[in-house]
Amino acid sequence: MINLKDHIIEICGKSLIAHHEQLDEFTIIVQSKSITDVIRSLRDSNDIELHQLIDITAVDYPRRDERFNIVYHLLSLTKNFRLRIKTAVDEHGDIDSIFDIFPVANWFEREIWDMYGVFFNNHPDLRRILTDYGFSGHPQRKDFPLTGYQEMRYDPALQCVAYEPVALAQDFRQFDFSSPWQGMVGELPDTKNSGDEKAQ
Repeated sequence: MINLKDHIIEICGKSLIAHHEQLDEFTIIVQSKSITDVIRSLRDSNDIELHQLIDITAVDYPRRDERFNIVYHLLSLTKNFRLRIKTAVDEHGDIDSIFDIFPVANWFEREIWDMYGVFFNNHPDLRRILTDYGFSGHPQRKDFPLTGYQEMRYDPALQCVAYEPVALAQDFRQFDFSSPWQGMVGELPDTKNSGDEKAQ
């Protein structure tokens, strides 16, 4: 009987950077320029039969040169085996689409483009999927502000949705663990006769 993990390592060849197993899940890390060759070989191998793409996602590491990890999850139903494939791209880099290998990758890759800004070469319809058409930026990047850049509201005078720069109703509070009414103390005051049952 063939050892699936050894066979995967053999298929990856020089494209393989590293591999590890944790909690019964096998992960390989490959070069981004080889991602389509590796995934196609794994799908077409009769010994592994990784015929199902479960998911593609991205992870942002803003301080790294290769800022984004693109993570693929494949499944072999016949072998009852899951494989995680990771590859890294830089902030302005791109990666080849696997749409022609797994057509279901279409929406996954569009979501990564929309949320992280990673460009997929040869994708047939790479456009935003979760945000509006005029949206600026990529909201899952860790340097994207939590408030966003624009806010939208219905304008009854114009009778349509209006887009405006974000206007915060109040300044950000600097939380220094002190009460706005009095200084914070290390423990609750003695309020035995004040009716404060939480102090007990």
